[in-house]
Amino acid sequence: MSERTGYRFSTCLALDVQAYGGNNDRRQSEIQHDLPLLLEQAAHNAGLDRSHWHFQAKGDEQLAVLPMDGREEPRVIDDYIRHIASALHQYNRLRVKEAWLRLRASVHHGPVEVADNGYAGSTVVVTSRLLASAALNRALRATDKADLVLALSNDVYNTTVVGGHTTLSPDAFRPVMIHEKEYRSVAWLWIPGDDVHHLDLDGVEGSLTEDDEPTSHSTRQRERRRQDGNHAESPQPSRNTRDAQPSDTAGPGDEAKRTRHVPPAVHGHNVNQNNFNDTVNAPGSVFGFSGPHG
Repeated sequence: MSERTGYRFSTCLALDVQAYGGNNDRRQSEIQHDLPLLLEQAAHNAGLDRSHWHFQAKGDEQLAVLPMDGREEPRVIDDYIRHIASALHQYNRLRVKEAWLRLRASVHHGPVEVADNGYAGSTVVVTSRLLASAALNRALRATDKADLVLALSNDVYNTTVVGGHTTLSPDAFRPVMIHEKEYRSVAWLWIPGDDVHHLDLDGVEGSLTEDDEPTSHSTRQRERRRQDGNHAESPQPSRNTRDAQPSDTAGPGDEAKRTRHVPPAVHGHNVNQNNFNDTVNAPGSVFGFSGPHG
């Protein structure tokens, strides 16, 4: 039995190869050889030292547990993920599409303990649920511009991205509802090299409702999109819209009315159009007259 280390706050990064089981034996062996080398090179290019990280490998998957010290998590989400995406692009461009290496990734943080058969704690479970989610799988299949899709837990998104600890814009992430086994929560998807908001993710994990809105930032996003949509779709006032007003000169019992129309725009200028059915006293004014329109 291993010595108990106690729970320590950690960042968990999980990676998984798309469609690994569909490869033949030789290709699976090649993937298991190439993936660790690719990840190590990406870490080196990102300036990260993985010697103090703990790893749990399983063929086409890798779980990395690293200290949550406030410095490495932002660099993992930002620099490391970008360099992994770049390395995948270089790797795949030299191969036929059937031999491409494409990855799903997920990040969560919280207490983790080294256990007898790996790592224990809900943090590891949540990271695994995000990685296995249908939304993440669907996003990777839907993009044809990138080879990596990342899912952040709501906690990580709020703390690290919305908190401004990366160079990533919060608006670059798309919220999705994850329901994987016993886990149900909002996660945030990001795709280096593609716009995740344009992907068709209908039919996976359900839709977000107002009760599901996870952060004040996402609420602001939704409100901004709603306002933009209303602005774009708001009908313009019709030129036939009338605002009937009593005539300024009408006396008691006088049924004469003056109707004011919404002024139409003519060559960039506003023209006031008024209809009168009574005597008008307006010295110094200029009037134009037109006949009835057919």
